[in-house]
Amino acid sequence: MLILALDSTAVAASVALLRDGAPLASFHVNNGNTHSETLLPMTKALLEATGYTVDDVDVFACSVGPGSFTGVRIGAATVKGLAFGKDKPVIGVSTLEALARNLLPATGLICPVMNARRSQVYNALFRADGEQLTRLCADRALSIGELDAELSEINEPFYLVGDGAALTVASLKRVHPLPTSEIAVEQNAISVAKAAHLLYLAGARTDDAELKPVYLRLPQAERERLERQAKNATTKGEA
Repeated sequence: MLILALDSTAVAASVALLRDGAPLASFHVNNGNTHSETLLPMTKALLEATGYTVDDVDVFACSVGPGSFTGVRIGAATVKGLAFGKDKPVIGVSTLEALARNLLPATGLICPVMNARRSQVYNALFRADGEQLTRLCADRALSIGELDAELSEINEPFYLVGDGAALTVASLKRVHPLPTSEIAVEQNAISVAKAAHLLYLAGARTDDAELKPVYLRLPQAERERLERQAKNATTKGEA
């Protein structure tokens, strides 16, 4: 079985091909280009390098968020386009779960963090036993101060991964993470493919029409619109 997976939820973009549960090939780019310019060429090059075509793919997968609003949309739209009309499963994977999977076969508490702006991070907590992950909470957006307090309450060593790791380390006051490989910190489509494989084995059978991005928060433009509305309402009330 072939699984083609994409990740474009942060600055780096990656694509990977999994064959029978094992990584076959992957491409990773972090050169500042927009994902709309890189994902399809990377996918084409990956398939050509491995001797497959998009029609050979059995399962399509992508990280559906949280993450960059634009990046999440581009990834979802790209995988929808690749899978369109092929009657193949299309599986969405939590970006945070895929990040935690980067660290396997580590053991212990894994804390993925992605920069959500406004002094917040997207986060979830997972416990790893060397082979499997156990989710400890839902994906969420919270302040680094709140995360610092929660990790202090848990009071055990932990790993940080994700594009918000450096920001989080600099802002933590009560706790300090274990060292993590730089390679494992960034989003990786291999981990997305592995998570999708497990979901497929568990019976997931969504299609391209059902694939939905997960933002956790309103896009910035929508937040600003609501803030303007609230400000205008306040001004009128004071008049």
